[in-house]
Amino acid sequence: MLATLQHLGVIPSFSRPSVSNDNPYSEALFKTLKYTPVYPSKPFDTIDMAREWVLKFVRWYNNHHRHSGIKFVTPSDRHKGIDKTILENREKVYQKARKRTPERWSRNIRNWDMITEVNLNPEPKKTIDKEQQHSVAKA
Repeated sequence: MLATLQHLGVIPSFSRPSVSNDNPYSEALFKTLKYTPVYPSKPFDTIDMAREWVLKFVRWYNNHHRHSGIKFVTPSDRHKGIDKTILENREKVYQKARKRTPERWSRNIRNWDMITEVNLNPEPKKTIDKEQQHSVAKA
C-alpha cells in the first residue's frame, strides 16, 4: 500500500500510537460523521445523492459544528480569525454569570484562552515525581 501511495505521489500520514491501520485525522472525522444525528440509515440510491449528503455534512462540520479541540468554535471561525473575539466574549459572559450567582461556581470559570497549537493525540504532560521535587528544592 505504501509503495502504491508513493507511486501516486500521495504522502501518507502516520497512525495514532499503538494503532497500526488508520489515519488519525480521517478516523476522527469519520467518527463525527458516523455519530451525527442525520447519518443515513440506509444506502444512498445514487452516487449523486451520496455526494450531496457529504457536501451538506462538510458544510455543517466546517461552519456549524463547534469543535472541543479548539474551544468550541467552528473551523470556519478559526480560519476567519474571529475565534479570538468569540472566546473573549465567552470569557466576559462567564465572568458576569459568576458574579451574578457565585454559589453556582465551585471553582474557576472555564479557560477560554485561544489555543495556538492543536494536536490530535498530544503527548501527556510530564510530571515531576517526589524524588525529583526534593532534589530540585535542595538546589
